[in-house]
This record gives sequence, C-alpha cells and structure tokens, in this order.
Amino acid sequence: MRALPLLEPRRAALEKCVFCPKLCRSACPVSNAEPRETITPWGKMSAAWMAAHGDTPAGISHAAPAWACTGCFACREVCDHRNPVADVLLDARSAFVRSGAAPAAATRTLGAFARHDAETRAAARELASDSRCDALAADALLVGCGYLRKAPEEARDAVDAATRLSGKPVAVVDACCGLPLLLAGDAEAFARHARATAAELSRHSRIIVVDAGCALALRRRYPGAGVGVDARIELLVEAAERMLPLLSAVPREKDEPVRWHDPCQLGRGLGIYEAPRAVLARALGRTPEELDDRRDLAVCSGAGGLLPSTMPDVSSDIAGARLAAHARAGGGRVVTACASSLIALRKRGRAAGVPVDDLVTWIAASLRHHPPG
Repeated sequence: MRALPLLEPRRAALEKCVFCPKLCRSACPVSNAEPRETITPWGKMSAAWMAAHGDTPAGISHAAPAWACTGCFACREVCDHRNPVADVLLDARSAFVRSGAAPAAATRTLGAFARHDAETRAAARELASDSRCDALAADALLVGCGYLRKAPEEARDAVDAATRLSGKPVAVVDACCGLPLLLAGDAEAFARHARATAAELSRHSRIIVVDAGCALALRRRYPGAGVGVDARIELLVEAAERMLPLLSAVPREKDEPVRWHDPCQLGRGLGIYEAPRAVLARALGRTPEELDDRRDLAVCSGAGGLLPSTMPDVSSDIAGARLAAHARAGGGRVVTACASSLIALRKRGRAAGVPVDDLVTWIAASLRHHPPG
C-alpha cells in the first residue's frame, strides 16, 4: 500500500472485495440508483485498493467512488465475510484527503465545518433557553445538528420528551459531534474535535442522544479514534422503551397507515430494531405498518455518508425509491428516527403528498397524553 499507506491496516478487507464475484452489488442503494460498476461496493473498494498500490493515480476521479457511499452497512449484511466496507471507505476518504485528491464537496464540507459548528452551538443555546433546561443538570441532551439546524420543531420535541422521561431538567449539548469531519475525510480533525467534545460531555452522568448518527459516533467512532466519554450514552428511544408505562396512545384526527422506516445508523449501525417499534406501537395504540424491506434488510434513505453533498441527485433518487416502496406497501404516514432520513424523506415526500414524522415527535406527544398519576 505504498501510495496510500494509511490503508495498509485495511489490506485484508480490501482484498476480500477486490477478488470477490460481487455478490453484494444489489444491496448498495447508490449503485442501484445510478448503475455504474465503479460505485458498486466492489468498484469502490477496488478503486481504493488500486490507488493504494499505485496502480492508478490517486486523482479526484479515482478518489470520488469512496464518497459514493451512504455508510448504510447493507453490503456488510449480505457479505459472507461481513466485510466492513463502509468503515474501510472512511479510511480511504482520509487517505485521499491527505493525498490532495478529495472531491470538491468534501473539501467544502471541511472548509465550512467551523461555521457549521458555530451555527449548531447557536441553535443549541437558543433551544437551551427553555425553562426546563439547566446547564448544570446531570443528564445532558445531545439533539444533533441535523435537528437543531433543519428540524427545529423536532428539536423542541426532544427537550419535551427528554425532560418528561427524566423527570427533571436536562442540559442541552451545544456542539456538533464532529461526524461531518470524518465523513468528509479528515480523521485527524475528527479525533481532535471528538476529544474536546468528550471533555464537555464527561461533565454529565448521562448523555441522552436523539440522532442515531450522533449515537453511532459516540459509541463507535469516538472509541475508534481513541476517544472515550466518561458518561453513559443512551438513545432517547432506548430511554422511552425503558419507561413504556409512561407512554399513551396519541389521539389522531385521521385513521391512516403509519409505517416505520428503519434508519441505517440505528438499525444496522447500532443493532436497535425492537425499541423504536415498541415505542411507536405504544404511541399508536397498535402495531405500526412495515416496509417490505425492513430490519437488517432495510433500504437506505440516501441521506447518510455525505451523499446529499457529493451526489445530491442520486441521494434524492434513493429517498424517492423509499417513498415509492412505501406507496406500494399501502401509503400513509412514514415515521423514522434519524435527522438525515427525516430531512431527505420529508423533502421528497412534500411533492408526493407523503407526510413524514420523526419518532421523537410521537414520543413527546405520547408522554403529553399520559394520564396524571
């Protein structure tokens, strides 16, 4: 791996893909939306392998396939070797950034991160002005920059739900977890940001996390960068499942199908499938509808891995395919539990007349309708 030595630890994983008969190709939402051999899992891993060996120049055109990935882990699920393609491609992105071959969208993301973090902090401070928030509280709420900046109503629902579940004030974390840095390809900057964020988080005893991507960052990406958080990390949906008796059915004006969408980071990323279904069933008063492709075989919304920035049309087409599958299954309302999926599906859903909710809204409404005592 003389050309990209950063990938030497990933040699075995790369070679498994390079010499494979491409049995996972149908699992990739990106190459399904844009059928090009170079952006199948095999193509992406092969491009990284060849660039690392110096068989091709490590130019932008050869680097770009590494960013044609949502990080949905679907190819891993159908691989006999459970090859960690998404994780390897994150390392490939960092190697290409170091070599100066990052695509323009990744470079823009890295250049804009300081502003992104500042805007996230400002939005978090505004949210923290809620009287139920206390900066010194033992429990801290990490809402996630996607909700804070693009889904403010859901961010307010998160405060409502978290304070009701904990029975006391919460502190609002006023920082991005740093995941955009890792997705864009600067692993060193991500590690520095993670260390600073972990120091802030460690002042609390419990971190309640709303966004599945942020939770995956804290539970997997931080330790992978050698960073630990001295606090218990709990997803809001996990806290809600532990306290199911506090949840009651939400009165609804319209009786319509309500269909659950498994977010990739929550499901295949963190292995959490039952908690959101149990919580949504409690809020609905019945079992929610399902997509044909669900649980570990669920199909991505197209919103992860920086794809909306690097391949916006493909990202939008993947979201459209999910909504088409929803329509074939009977239509109605879609509920997810990830800011990126919420934003992507809601954007496409508006044109198609498909309402899309986040589970945090159902949790907050369900807690509000719980009878006193």
